Amino acid sequence: MQLETLPKRNNRTLATKRIGRGYGSGVGGHTVGRGTKGQKSRSGHKSTVFFEGGNRPFFSRIPKFKGFKSRADKYQPVNLNVIEEEYEVGDTVNLETLKDKNLIKKTTSLVKILGVGEITKKITFESLKISETAKSKIEKAGGSIK
Repeated sequence: MQLETLPKRNNRTLATKRIGRGYGSGVGGHTVGRGTKGQKSRSGHKSTVFFEGGNRPFFSRIPKFKGFKSRADKYQPVNLNVIEEEYEVGDTVNLETLKDKNLIKKTTSLVKILGVGEITKKITFESLKISETAKSKIEKAGGSIK
């Protein structure tokens, strides 16, 4: 029986080659499989995906903490055509009723009524910010603003 005539074994796991353990390890010897000379053969080289070969890294190039975030009050808009569909004649529109009908978020405290669409019902608006066009349309329909 010779070595070349032995059948090949399937499903066997070989021991991994131990890199950097001398000439007897079977891998590289003193160059440890990195080739000779150059930046990639040195010990301090970062071989990550983000390494850019001496350039300023991308994540430190992008701007951070620049500009400002506006702290102005953010009003949630509600249009008149939505109020026309959801409310009946004589109803009162305020923050609580808008939340009950799920027209605004439950956490919202600032609402502005905008004049998009038409309103024909006589509806009362209480303690809400209202645009000029919406105000004229509400008053034209016979509604009131408190």
